[in-house]
Amino acid sequence: MPVPLWVRTSDLPKRAASALVMLAVAGTALWIGGVVWDAFIALVALVCFAEFARLVWRATGNPLGRALGLLAGAGYIGTAAMVLIGLGDFLLILALGVTIFTDTGAYFSGRTIGGPKIAPRISPSKTWAGLAGGMVASGLWVIGWVLAIDRGPAWLGPRFELGLNLGAANVLALLALGGGLAIIAQMGDFFESWLKRRAHMKDSSNLIPGHGGVFDRVDGLLPVSIAIAGLGAALV
Repeated sequence: MPVPLWVRTSDLPKRAASALVMLAVAGTALWIGGVVWDAFIALVALVCFAEFARLVWRATGNPLGRALGLLAGAGYIGTAAMVLIGLGDFLLILALGVTIFTDTGAYFSGRTIGGPKIAPRISPSKTWAGLAGGMVASGLWVIGWVLAIDRGPAWLGPRFELGLNLGAANVLALLALGGGLAIIAQMGDFFESWLKRRAHMKDSSNLIPGHGGVFDRVDGLLPVSIAIAGLGAALV
């Protein structure tokens, strides 16, 4: 029988407080926009790469392996950073929302339901129930954001005139898009978990109380942003 959620969430207040601070800082930078947003993304990317480099350095003592790992990480993180700087508001907030809702849905459904692990040797805390919850939450976010930006109140910002027909096929397509992006986010999470296990580290750093490091928080956003940019380019 699964342990009740309230029994296993002793870290929730700390996580929630840190999350609110992160959202406030990121939201302020996004609201100001321009060079402030660009500088914020660049700073996050630099800290993320520093944490990535530390993991690679500890994961292997092979000089060639370290060099290749650092080059790959610079390309991976740098590409995601450039994408986030260049994305328009609609796709940018879509990417951020997918990452947040995937993490939140996976956290609560995984802890509430429990059940079989996806890859216990890589990430012992990740369950199939958590993945399903993250996919559903991400799918609902995509549907909600598309509806809000297309038909929502004026204070949300400029209308994009998507003209989306809310037939069952389109709603299911948006739900599937959100679920697919959630899987991509989880793949980024598993990649970082694999790297941390190789480096014998629990978190990429202890910079953020209750969350670990910056890489721990953006591990899903990195591949999601790249995937959304590719999707946007394909649809143009």
